[in-house]
Amino acid sequence: MHLGSLYAALASFLDARAKGGLWLLRIDDSDTPRHVSGATEGIINTLQLYGLEWDDSVCYQSNHQQTYQTIITRLIAQNLVYPCTCTRKALASNNSAIYPGFCLNNQQKNDLAHSLRIKSEAIEIVFDDELQGHQCHNIAQQHGDFIIKRKDNIIAYQLAVVIDDHLQNITHVVRGFDLLDSTPKQIFLQQILGYSTPQYTHVPVIIDKEGNKLSKQTFAQAVPTDSPHKTLYLLLELLKQNPPLSLKNTTVNEVLNWAIEHWTPETLKKIRAIN
Repeated sequence: MHLGSLYAALASFLDARAKGGLWLLRIDDSDTPRHVSGATEGIINTLQLYGLEWDDSVCYQSNHQQTYQTIITRLIAQNLVYPCTCTRKALASNNSAIYPGFCLNNQQKNDLAHSLRIKSEAIEIVFDDELQGHQCHNIAQQHGDFIIKRKDNIIAYQLAVVIDDHLQNITHVVRGFDLLDSTPKQIFLQQILGYSTPQYTHVPVIIDKEGNKLSKQTFAQAVPTDSPHKTLYLLLELLKQNPPLSLKNTTVNEVLNWAIEHWTPETLKKIRAIN
């Protein structure tokens, strides 16, 4: 778990606790090729070290595979998805971020290796993000027919997270700004599946000196395990919570108790990235 992940976790934890809600932990372990031995245990141990205790049992995506497939089967029966055999190389030559509909217009056989794409519609998805304000996206024009099941038979993030949110009765989602563009797709899927839409809050992401978001891909350093209260203090500063200096030399519980009582997400409005 790197600092950017802990930062996002802390923001969602404080938001849930300040509102008297439940904070739930979900392990996104569906993408089996990216599994790292011991990573799940490391994440859980880090959250506990930093006092971020979750409510209810841990939810693992790997336990929901049958549910995902049932939903996929329903979407196929409703003729809302279609197989796509396009390669990344072929799509890269198209010079467009929006899928051009090659396989929609030339239906492929299901016996070929294929992903599944949802049929988009020229409708506007409108929502109000607590920090980023009013959002309006035309699904067909801005996102196109996006993938909901990959060629390797792994359920895509966009569909898996929608189903998981529904199964866990999620009412509020707090996450990084980098996922704001995924939200219209997820609301589109929620509407198709008849699910309710949570309230979304997208906090600014932490970036390094080169302007890159902290991530595993950019080799972000693991969260330090010594002096967790000092790291929490730093994260509160990054979250623009203006913690008092006295919190630098106190305990994890005291830092979190102060942060919950004084949580003010409004200080992050319209900010997309923090260095």
